[in-house]
Amino acid sequence: MGAILQIKPVSDVPAHRRASAEPRDPAFFQNPYTFYDQLHASEPTFFWDQYGHWCFAGFKDVSALLRDKRFGREILHVATREELGMPEPKAHTAAFDLTEKHSLLNLEPPAHTRLRTLVNRAFVSRHVEQLRPRIVKLANEMIDRFEGEDSVDLIKAFAAPIPAIIIAEMIGLPADSASDLLAWSNRMVAMYMFGVSKETELDADQASQAFMDFVGEAIKERRKQPREDLLSHMLTSDRGGDVLSDEEVMSTAILLLNAGHEATVHTTGNGVKSILESGIDPVTLFATPEQTEATVEECLRFDAPLHMFTRYALSDLEYGGINLRKGDVVGLMLGAANRDPARFANANSFDPFRTDGANISFGAGIHFCIGAPLARIELQVAFSELFKRLPKLRLAEEPRYNDVYHFHGLQRLTVSWR
Repeated sequence: MGAILQIKPVSDVPAHRRASAEPRDPAFFQNPYTFYDQLHASEPTFFWDQYGHWCFAGFKDVSALLRDKRFGREILHVATREELGMPEPKAHTAAFDLTEKHSLLNLEPPAHTRLRTLVNRAFVSRHVEQLRPRIVKLANEMIDRFEGEDSVDLIKAFAAPIPAIIIAEMIGLPADSASDLLAWSNRMVAMYMFGVSKETELDADQASQAFMDFVGEAIKERRKQPREDLLSHMLTSDRGGDVLSDEEVMSTAILLLNAGHEATVHTTGNGVKSILESGIDPVTLFATPEQTEATVEECLRFDAPLHMFTRYALSDLEYGGINLRKGDVVGLMLGAANRDPARFANANSFDPFRTDGANISFGAGIHFCIGAPLARIELQVAFSELFKRLPKLRLAEEPRYNDVYHFHGLQRLTVSWR
């Protein structure tokens, strides 16, 4: 979920403002919080040597920069590749690049405003709240399938299917396509690994093409016969003669399918792990709707699903004493900001009863996660139904995180309950 990272050696950055951590080192991505603790204790605004750009780990700065309109998710609307020294797109990632061409995640106004306005109404709280009974039913169906076993990988059997099926149904795709959507999405997300290989790029591109072919067929069908779904809404919406192209609809559908499950899957897995390792009686965590909401917010804060978002400086500017040039990348470290001791009491403690439980996991500003209301309901239901049905749930083996630093989620979460 990052901008194109341009590694620019900065010789004049003093040693005390630089930090080093290898994103692909298991010791790091299994527990980045040790690194964050060092940053908070010394210099939370720092130049990350491996990435080659400035990063911000403090809650106040991350929150402010997400809202600062001098920074943006794209840069080529205000500068040329030649001006920035940016390489040309790679031919072998053309399909992947096409899926991102009209992505809400990367657009800036006015293009972003136009697309977001069109899609937003499907995700407002009053609308997604109507999905709660369906999510409850789906969660219990998933538990029914493995309750008779001795143990299960909760990511594969529970955390992943629920949000994938819900977002597919919202868009208007069959629920039984969710496994394919998950597989394509996981292959595409590998593009955000640090130091991604050409082999991974080729695989992500193939997945992107398969994803586009699938959504493209659905678009053709809806053009002929619209239904009561989000895909039809995007295709038929006409605001004063302004209609979306097939490419725009495809990019938006793929973004919603990917983003509509990725962070929720990780938060479910990370949250169950946090709850089980805390030793707190789950009954107390989901005793009331209000406490359920607070527990979900603490799960989002304590072990966030997304750890770094990047922005481009849209002009030459100064921020916090740092001089940035137009096109420079900055890293906004959501996972670190959520553990900032200057913002949270006992920041490294999992405390679902805390009274300072804000978090920045859904971002802020114009790119605040459009699916946040849906994700919150999915998490509230998933956690409460899971622990209601399986109150003796416990870890059956040590959980391990994926080697994708930006997306902080578990490979497996093997649990038992007998």
